[in-house]
Amino acid sequence: MSGTRGRAGRRRGDGSQLVAGFYDEALSEAERAALPLARELQGIDEEIAVVRLRLRSALEQRPEDLTLMAKGVDLLVKALSARYRLSKDEKADLSAGIKGVLEEVGGKLYPEAIGDIAGNDGC
Repeated sequence: MSGTRGRAGRRRGDGSQLVAGFYDEALSEAERAALPLARELQGIDEEIAVVRLRLRSALEQRPEDLTLMAKGVDLLVKALSARYRLSKDEKADLSAGIKGVLEEVGGKLYPEAIGDIAGNDGC
């Protein structure tokens, strides 16, 4: 095979880009433009911040959807455990604490919805 394969995908023998990458067709034009910057990032602090913002937006737009909140919290806990390398027990404690807050606050606002997440240990 002629050409080289690098971080940006396959390249022609003259070095010009042939294929941007495996996911290129699934990305919007704006996402493709932002991809080089994304490749340079290290760590997951920005991802954690985005998850927090999305969780806040979900709370504002769909406060009655406690299942969605539980999934968002689960994602946040996973990201935080990766960031701070929490042990399995620390991760479970963090998850249980956040789930408890959601159930307490959500139970007061939407008691009928609590049943949807009360038995979900995945949070």
